[in-house]
Amino acid sequence: MDSTELKTLQAPLKARYKDDATAAIVTLKARGTLDDQSIACKVETGRALEMAGLHPATGGSGAELCSGDMLLEALVACAGVTLKAVATALEFRLGNATVEAEGDLDFRGTLGVAKDAPVGFQSIRLNFHLDTDEPQERIDALLKLTERYCVVFQTINTKPELTVTAA
Repeated sequence: MDSTELKTLQAPLKARYKDDATAAIVTLKARGTLDDQSIACKVETGRALEMAGLHPATGGSGAELCSGDMLLEALVACAGVTLKAVATALEFRLGNATVEAEGDLDFRGTLGVAKDAPVGFQSIRLNFHLDTDEPQERIDALLKLTERYCVVFQTINTKPELTVTAA
């Protein structure tokens, strides 16, 4: 897809959302079912059923997906798609590119070993490896726009309002 095709595809959506802001609000959903045999949750991905379980650092076997890894994978997926869309829109000459995310966890927090140890990622690093001959100012603009428009990055960065309920 080139810049013209992308703009043609998105133009009616942008016009609709400018005219009716409520049309731009979409509720995404995820669903999981707790496994009755192990400490795991079957997550429906839309394409497959994936089993998430405990990370080996908390007693898991490593056979199931770790939700922390899944969070980083969601960040990589979103950042990669966003980078590609921004590069396309900017007509940025982009050869091969890879995206990597890594994050640091102190599992003492999630295991309740140390009350002062945080639960969750203490830091996350998102790295892009770009094969391009574009000047540095264009690369900087690409990264700035990717950061600005990546849904997962911005969600982690700004902390949305969260609620927890049981029915």
